[in-house]
Amino acid sequence: MRYMLLIYKDEELWDGMPVQERVAAYQAAVELSEGLRVSGFYQGGDPLHPASTATTVRMRNGRTVTTDGPFAETKEQLGGYSIVEAENLDEVLAFAARHPLLRAGLSIEVRPIRVGPPQ
Repeated sequence: MRYMLLIYKDEELWDGMPVQERVAAYQAAVELSEGLRVSGFYQGGDPLHPASTATTVRMRNGRTVTTDGPFAETKEQLGGYSIVEAENLDEVLAFAARHPLLRAGLSIEVRPIRVGPPQ
């Protein structure tokens, strides 16, 4: 089963950290992920630009409406994602629990990736 790990951060808190701490957390995350790529567990991922660069698309009364910024009013914003393939959810949760970005104050939402049309 493939899973997406949605990585959330408080951008204000993150931006307030010293640059060397942010770089160290990022580099540790890259090293962890790349170390697991050869096994097939880690499939890919990328950091995202700040939430202020987002555009949300909705349908209202049959018309498409675009809004600058993220959809939800929240303190944490989606900052990146990883795709992994694992035997089960427990394996992914164990990976997420040791992810270096948790120690940097970020959070990780784990979601299974659905294959095919909605059921």
